[in-house]
Amino acid sequence: MAKVIMYTTMLCPYCHRAKALLKKKGATFTEIDVSTDPDKRDEMVSLSGGRRTVPQVFIDGRHVGGSEELAVLDATGKLDRLLAG
Repeated sequence: MAKVIMYTTMLCPYCHRAKALLKKKGATFTEIDVSTDPDKRDEMVSLSGGRRTVPQVFIDGRHVGGSEELAVLDATGKLDRLLAG
């Protein structure tokens, strides 16, 4: 299984949607809450090419985007391949 890292905030509905999709797929992931940690938020922005919105999802070090991009990957069958590693 691939290594998945997701930058989130607690009250973000898009974060909850992305987490639910990954859980449905049986994927485990590391969640980094950037709500109160400016250093982690800066890290997220840097790694995501300047994106400031959450969630930001990385699979095996590859930035795949946010909740909508994750849903598109799922709809096109690409998410399963990425999660398989």
